Amino acid sequence: MDRAALVERGPCHWELPASGAMKVPVVVCASQTLLNAMDDKALEQAVNVACLPGIVRASYVMPDAHWGYGFPIGGVAAFDAGAGGVVSAGGVGFDVSCGVRCLHTGVQRDAVMAVQTRLADALFAHIPAGLGSTGSINLNAAQMHDMLTGGARWAVSRGWGDEADLDRIEERGQMLHAKPAAVSESARKRQRDEMGTLGSGNHYLEVQEVTQVFDAAAAAAFGIQAGDVMVMIHCGSRGLGHQIGSEFLQRMVAQAPAHGLVLPDRELACAPIDTPLGQEYLGAMRAAINCALANRQILSALVREVFAKWLPAARLPLLYDVSHNTCKVEEHRVDGQARQLHVHRKGATRAFGPGHPDLPVALRPTGQPVLIGGSMGTGSYVLAGMAGGEALAFSSACHGAGRAMSRSQAARQWQGGAVIDELAARGIVIRSPSPRGVAEEAPGAYKDVAAVVDAAEAAGLARKVARLEPLICVKG
Repeated sequence: MDRAALVERGPCHWELPASGAMKVPVVVCASQTLLNAMDDKALEQAVNVACLPGIVRASYVMPDAHWGYGFPIGGVAAFDAGAGGVVSAGGVGFDVSCGVRCLHTGVQRDAVMAVQTRLADALFAHIPAGLGSTGSINLNAAQMHDMLTGGARWAVSRGWGDEADLDRIEERGQMLHAKPAAVSESARKRQRDEMGTLGSGNHYLEVQEVTQVFDAAAAAAFGIQAGDVMVMIHCGSRGLGHQIGSEFLQRMVAQAPAHGLVLPDRELACAPIDTPLGQEYLGAMRAAINCALANRQILSALVREVFAKWLPAARLPLLYDVSHNTCKVEEHRVDGQARQLHVHRKGATRAFGPGHPDLPVALRPTGQPVLIGGSMGTGSYVLAGMAGGEALAFSSACHGAGRAMSRSQAARQWQGGAVIDELAARGIVIRSPSPRGVAEEAPGAYKDVAAVVDAAEAAGLARKVARLEPLICVKG
């Protein structure tokens, strides 16, 4: 991609006009600094996405974008089934519905610091984390089917949380039209013992302090004030989602010629939405979304159990749960007409603005909470969706800081033990089963999350509400 061809259209808004095989332009939402640091491969992938059939309006790149599989991580694209649009497993990603949920605790920093080490140890002991981690829950065939159909609603029915949680989760905790029958036995087997586990990589559980409030009215609506302690949980559909992604990518590649698809990149394997393969993938992906929602719901229940012992004054209602790595059918206005579109968000967050009917009544005046996770030693953010975001990028925003280097590069540059010691000196307690995993996730391996969030706000994607900084991090 020729960066010189990018045209600045507004604050943190760059456009590469469509040319050649591109059906729509590429729109990059980033500051000049973030754009300069963005790897060429991510931008090339965005151009390839712009070549796919049935794409609508633009191929979008979020400010935290970096190279991914097929789509850039931080890529957003919407497709119209009636115009030959496609669904792409690479446009969703392997960790289907990886996402973040944020819980209030009702206590402030001093209460946590009085038991910080013991609380960290208890969370680490109670919540399985790490590569291949398994928990105490073992699902039989009937339970697996019900979980893949019911999502967080199923988890609540089994005693992990209560009905009030469901109103604060995308899709109210249950992704409809899931097809458990489209989920292979291999995927089910991988997930049988993994419910209620964090996994590895960039997944984590953090106890955080609200250190800064940017929008007092929105913060009040979200029940947030400076000094509050919150809990963020970041994980997804574990082995099941990865298996679904791998299997359908292979099938999509094999069947592409039969559908008349000429792929600009094999990693962009896709299928027309209105084909048996496209519908089967959507059904399996929706089942994986339910798996992720159920998993985060169970993890919330485990966190509540630990807090009940060590901080009995704490109450942990759910602020919100948002997913990344999804494809959802949503109504959006394009050229003045309402259209049903399949919106792919890979490493991107849904960010509905004020008044959206899919938001719970209590949140409609403010807009959707948008949860942006940082790295172990940096801040996370709560943002709110903006009214103009629908027209800018189908109501989408960034999802995190975004990697600045690969995991292997980070492991060569840092030692896990040294990172843990450095963060401990700053008052941040880290617990992890893997020193190498800590090194791979060192704060310096990521972009500046503050710069990413500033760019998202300047671009009109979401506005800043509060910054949170870690006190405890359980890292997979």
